[in-house]
Amino acid sequence: MKTLIYVILISVLTAGPATAETVRVVTRSNAARAECRFSSPVRAKLRFGDRLNIVARKGDWYLVTSGAVKGCVHKSAVESRSFSVSGTGRGRGGAASADEVSLAGKGFNPQVEERYRSGNQGLNYTLVDEIERLTAAETELDEFILQGGLNQP
Repeated sequence: MKTLIYVILISVLTAGPATAETVRVVTRSNAARAECRFSSPVRAKLRFGDRLNIVARKGDWYLVTSGAVKGCVHKSAVESRSFSVSGTGRGRGGAASADEVSLAGKGFNPQVEERYRSGNQGLNYTLVDEIERLTAAETELDEFILQGGLNQP
């Protein structure tokens, strides 16, 4: 019996690490948070294309590692599909911007945008572009959540 326990123990200790699922950040910027909620302190800033290893799942959140950093990321900020920004060699030299890859991954690309614009000419797209450039500090977001009595996922 002792021999069996030693064999199992040695097997476990010498076995390679289990392969963790790897995901990539698909938003322009995001954060690995201390806890799995949006108002939790930021442990690390994440950028489009950053690779993260999933350690565990907690509802709509992933507990991830990236280098020495361990934190929570919402599932909407990452994607496990692989993608290439090298393009197909057609169009503008075959290259795709990071924003185009991110939007295409979500089913939105310049062709879809153009079709939408042509069918909705009464909409003001300049305001959409201005809104996309807006940013808010974490402290401002926390205050907004508190004042609004919002529930977090």
